[in-house]
Amino acid sequence: MKRRDFITLFGGAAAAWPLAGRAKQAERMRRIGVLMGYPEGDPQAQANVTALLQGLQNLGWIEGRNVQIDYRWAGGDPDKAQTFARELIAIMPDVMVPSTNQVTRILQQETRTIPIVFAFVGDPVGSGFAASLARPGRNITGFANFENSIGGKWVELLKEIAPRVRRVALIFNPETQPAYATFLRSIEAAAPSFAVEPITTPVHSVVEIEDAMAALGREAGGSFIVIPDVFTSTNHDPIVALAARYRLPALYPFPFFARKGGLVSYGIDVTDLFRRSASYIDRILRGTKPGELPVQTPNKFEFVINLKTARALGLQIPDKLVAIADEVIE
Repeated sequence: MKRRDFITLFGGAAAAWPLAGRAKQAERMRRIGVLMGYPEGDPQAQANVTALLQGLQNLGWIEGRNVQIDYRWAGGDPDKAQTFARELIAIMPDVMVPSTNQVTRILQQETRTIPIVFAFVGDPVGSGFAASLARPGRNITGFANFENSIGGKWVELLKEIAPRVRRVALIFNPETQPAYATFLRSIEAAAPSFAVEPITTPVHSVVEIEDAMAALGREAGGSFIVIPDVFTSTNHDPIVALAARYRLPALYPFPFFARKGGLVSYGIDVTDLFRRSASYIDRILRGTKPGELPVQTPNKFEFVINLKTARALGLQIPDKLVAIADEVIE
């Protein structure tokens, strides 16, 4: 080979190296660990994962092409959550995505280096996940599920829909919702303004739920508010059925309760929250530090009224509420 040909060949190959390198880098497989606090068979949890995948795809992250996603489903079991957290950490993902306070706390305790984007937690500052909403710090940020003041809105709506309500039981499982105190404080602060007595009602099983409902149903003016957590969400069918059996007006945090026969729900669009979480995952995969990304609060709420259930309870829903509802079930 002549020297001039060799130089030309060498120069062309060298010029191609950066392009080839960039192409290889662009398609480098990244890894995301998703630790869900809900059971794998939960329909809402599956819808949340689908929304997350759609959000990632919209940003160019295609599962199997440039990103691998490893899922674990804790189902509200803290022992499983810890085991799964350690399994995911062992594979060294580029970012981890927990949902619920329980699994987020466990994951936070297990790693201080892998970036974490929580997708569904309550009171992230009060729970110790973030130093502040604006500057969470360390290796964690994400999307909060409810603002602290929403409890007052729940009491207001329940009282407006069922004016004879005098006592409101607050149904939650303290083991799966460690941030329950945040909701209780806002409900208790609002209760005197609406002449209702809040009753703290922790439950750990369906049997305990039924005992609480039966006690409420024995006296006039009983009702309840379901505090959002893994336990109450996965047991939505028995909760709604028991509310009907004991003829109790109730307010629920998610639309699927009302669609299953619950009286009324007011809360966030959960799938929207997971879809939005993809934007933070994208930024972290592209080099942004999680502690520099402010914690996001909900910006989309859903108000659902089940008129069939209202009629069964002998309630007349005010026209103004029907008019502003996002969904009315006949």
